[in-house]
Amino acid sequence: MGAARTTVWRDSAVAAALAALLGAVWAWRDWAALAALRLPDTDDVMRLQQIRDWLAGQGFADLAQHRLGLSGLEMHWSRLPDLVPGAIIALLTPVTGAHAAELVAVILWPLVLFAMALMLIGSITRRLAGSAPVAIVVAALAYPANALFLPGRIDHHGLQLVLLLALVHAVIGRGGWRSGIAAGLASVASLVVGMETAPFLALGGGVLALRWVVAEEDERARFAGYAVSLVIGLGASALVFRTSGWSVASCDAFAAPLWRAAQVAAVAPLVLALAGRWLGTPRLRLVGGALVGAIALAVALALSPACLSPYGGVDPLLERLWLAQVAEAQPLFAAPLDHAIGYVGLAAVGLAATLWQWWRTRGAGWAALAAFQLIAMTLAVVQLRGVYAGTLLAAPGLAALIARARQHGPVALAGAWIASAGFVYPALGRLAAAEPPVAQCDGGALLGRLAVLPAGTVAAPIDLGAYALATGPHRVLAAPYHRNADGNLAVYRLMLMPVAAARAEAARLELDYLADCGSAWQELGTPSPGSLLAALRAGRAPAWLVPVAPGSTVYRVEAE
Repeated sequence: MGAARTTVWRDSAVAAALAALLGAVWAWRDWAALAALRLPDTDDVMRLQQIRDWLAGQGFADLAQHRLGLSGLEMHWSRLPDLVPGAIIALLTPVTGAHAAELVAVILWPLVLFAMALMLIGSITRRLAGSAPVAIVVAALAYPANALFLPGRIDHHGLQLVLLLALVHAVIGRGGWRSGIAAGLASVASLVVGMETAPFLALGGGVLALRWVVAEEDERARFAGYAVSLVIGLGASALVFRTSGWSVASCDAFAAPLWRAAQVAAVAPLVLALAGRWLGTPRLRLVGGALVGAIALAVALALSPACLSPYGGVDPLLERLWLAQVAEAQPLFAAPLDHAIGYVGLAAVGLAATLWQWWRTRGAGWAALAAFQLIAMTLAVVQLRGVYAGTLLAAPGLAALIARARQHGPVALAGAWIASAGFVYPALGRLAAAEPPVAQCDGGALLGRLAVLPAGTVAAPIDLGAYALATGPHRVLAAPYHRNADGNLAVYRLMLMPVAAARAEAARLELDYLADCGSAWQELGTPSPGSLLAALRAGRAPAWLVPVAPGSTVYRVEAE
């Protein structure tokens, strides 16, 4: 027992030290942007703005961005990911000032999540009788998942990965009611944060149910703990995390439709756990589980049909102009070759290593791990970002591969380490399909101009919307969120209109400013002659657009 505890402490120390080291290197590399709170992703800066609004007095349940879109926007987000960074900012602001407090929060919170993720990978590997320190090193280098823990990455994706790893940890290895409760609470928290991990959560429940079917006596306590914690956790979360958008009909957030479906689905394992004493054989448990599960699924979808297509409401024009251009949202076989290799390379090799290890050992834990990795690869076929979990979960199998290669000499060992190094695959992708560099908008200069202007309504490139919202007092029409269809479409149509019609449309939208970049709006293709975009690209801004400073591409909209 003492040796096992020492091993756990050793592995945890390795994970924490590695997370701290990489976090420090990344922060030093990106310090210029971090110091100005120019966070790596639009979702990160929107999360920061959401926390600012909350700390400034906006209600805990009010998750709307009131300065976004045509008339404010109910975000499809949750307050749960705001709690820790919000607490850090609230505690430090009286001592350090708001800017320094926010800087500490955006660096510290991803670092803590990264350390937790690595510790969970180490623990999962120990449960599979593998080398935890090796798996921790592999996971720390596991691109693209490790990029979700960069300093500044305070959005919910890192937290989602940690919760998913907690679920995997709970369903692998020996049972017990504690493991069941941990699996249920991790599933509930993940669903509260966002529904992107729903396929993994369903798989986790399926693995626990299958284990209960095969070995009812040994798994009864774990399955019962899981069932009870699901039902109670979902009920409590509906009270604590009920948002201002609770009644929105979409199933893209933890609101009434998703909660109803999840609560009905959660009743199924509870019914099975209670009925276990009357289901005395694996065959009866299998039949009973299939019947109860099918009924629960049918009722859940009948109550919440929107959950069949939670993101199905994206406007077709926006899907073509915006969503199709987002690298991580592209389907695997439609993505550029370099992106495809970089995203799925490590996950594919890791899946092969896990399947090889399962074939060697026939261990149930390896089979469960492979199932989670298969789900990740399947999701990546639809959208590349589905593979994030697969890259971290590749670590135990790759650690086993490295251990086996060590027995065959230095050449095999070097090859195994190279195959397990996540940074190798984006490098290979760039070699296989090198793309010419794309001109980037100088967002910093544009945002600096906007920030000092009197508050007004801004039309800006969609990818700068969240940053403009966070760095100035303005209302912003466009930002990269699928619920903001009206605001995004309004800006696109404005740019494509003939100049005269665009002036009337700007008046209708009550625009005060239009922000442009030389490389912006590329998704619109070659603008038609006479359009506002064509005039701007030709350097002939219409007279009703007045630069706010000589040579600036931020324009004040003159009233008619």
